[in-house]
Amino acid sequence: MENGNHLAGQIESLLFVAGDDGLTVKQLAGLTGTDQEAVERAIAQIAEACRPEGRGLRVMELAGTFRLATKQEHADAVRLLLENPTTQALTQASLEVLAIIAYRQPITRVEVEEIRGVKSERPIQTLVSRGLVKEAGRAEGTGRAILYGTTDTFLDHFGLASLNDLPPLNDAGEDTADEEMDLFMSNFTEVFDEETND
Repeated sequence: MENGNHLAGQIESLLFVAGDDGLTVKQLAGLTGTDQEAVERAIAQIAEACRPEGRGLRVMELAGTFRLATKQEHADAVRLLLENPTTQALTQASLEVLAIIAYRQPITRVEVEEIRGVKSERPIQTLVSRGLVKEAGRAEGTGRAILYGTTDTFLDHFGLASLNDLPPLNDAGEDTADEEMDLFMSNFTEVFDEETND
């Protein structure tokens, strides 16, 4: 049973990180190194654990893809958070994405993800809802992906007259560029820490 609990814990963690995209039984089996029957038992175990009143999450299946979702009875609280995004402090992921967009704009989500090495859809949505990032056109080519750029609100937040006032990213070397990005990220964090504490 202990192994079953461990697998259920792994799968719950994976579903949490996968977010709205969810994962299939086959994907979960591959990620956990187990067979699909074991994964299905673990999903049933997670669903059962979420069933009692007072729990906030449930397991949802849509077209063979499983994901964690909030329960309907908590919809009002969740809606309040989503409709008032300024009550949320920006996460490190959002700050990273904001810095990338600021320096590389206009840029697509896929290009941001190539730079970060991880999915970035949710941080971009957060930045758009905060008014710091906006759609800035469409990329050429197949699919015409959305291009993102910063807004005037972004400039106001960081006391910049224009994008030309961003700290320069020096080509002198990777270490220097990393130091400057770290400094810029520190400034981002300070601004939003102050805003959260006000």
